[in-house]
Amino acid sequence: MQSRLVTVSNTLSRAAAALVATLAVSLLLPAAPASAHGQLATSTPLTGTVVREPLTQVALYFTEKPASNAHFTLTGPAGSRVDSGWSHGEPKRLDKPVQEYFMVNGVFEPRLYHTGFPAMVTVAHWPAKGRYTANYLSVASDGEAVRGTVTFDYQGPSTAAPAGWTAPTAGPEPALLAQAEGRASASPGATGGLPDVTGAPATGPADATKKQGGGFPAWLVPALIVVVVTAIVLVAARRRPAARTTSTPSRRPTGPARKAGAPTRKVATPAPRKSGNRADGPARRGRR
Repeated sequence: MQSRLVTVSNTLSRAAAALVATLAVSLLLPAAPASAHGQLATSTPLTGTVVREPLTQVALYFTEKPASNAHFTLTGPAGSRVDSGWSHGEPKRLDKPVQEYFMVNGVFEPRLYHTGFPAMVTVAHWPAKGRYTANYLSVASDGEAVRGTVTFDYQGPSTAAPAGWTAPTAGPEPALLAQAEGRASASPGATGGLPDVTGAPATGPADATKKQGGGFPAWLVPALIVVVVTAIVLVAARRRPAARTTSTPSRRPTGPARKAGAPTRKVATPAPRKSGNRADGPARRGRR
């Protein structure tokens, strides 16, 4: 019985381990390749780096030329903007090519991009040390929204704002917002959620719920896998045989502890035999 219980326990443990592995794979791997185009390829400075000298521009490089009505902002540690417009720059060859996918006849096909097309964001001044955030919003040639953030830590000297300069407050054009909200998707440069160009969290639909290429949602396949594995584990648990109650047989009671009314077996004890002529006398006389 113990070996049977151990076998059932091992089976359930393996099923639980398979469930955990499936959950990990479904969370770490995408169900389908991302179809967003014009994504952020690299930046100067790179996200997560430390800048120790005041820069005049922050460069964001995309896999295709940003839209003419794209919107870019740069926000300082205090939350105020320090950007002063942007312009297209000279394309440059990427140190590492970026791969994007295109839907061709119902199948995603990869395509490598070796050139980065920049948006040069002018920095008006560096008011203080701390974290700076560059936000970008554009629309790719296929109509997909390209938005995200690049954050870095500035530890250089503070610089004064230009004479008569005021922090910009203008947002993106309504036409750009309409295009972005209609078909919003996050590029790999985005960090958590879909922030708007002012740095506030966006409330648009998540990229994971958007159908790609007219097919099933990206989360559907891993969700189905998790449901199937969970069902298998539950069925295995229900079919587990109930543990039988085993009791150690007790010895047959004797003496006073014996059940009342049970017949007792009497064992005759032979009398001790005496040795000597006295015990044998009559028998010997009879023989004579």
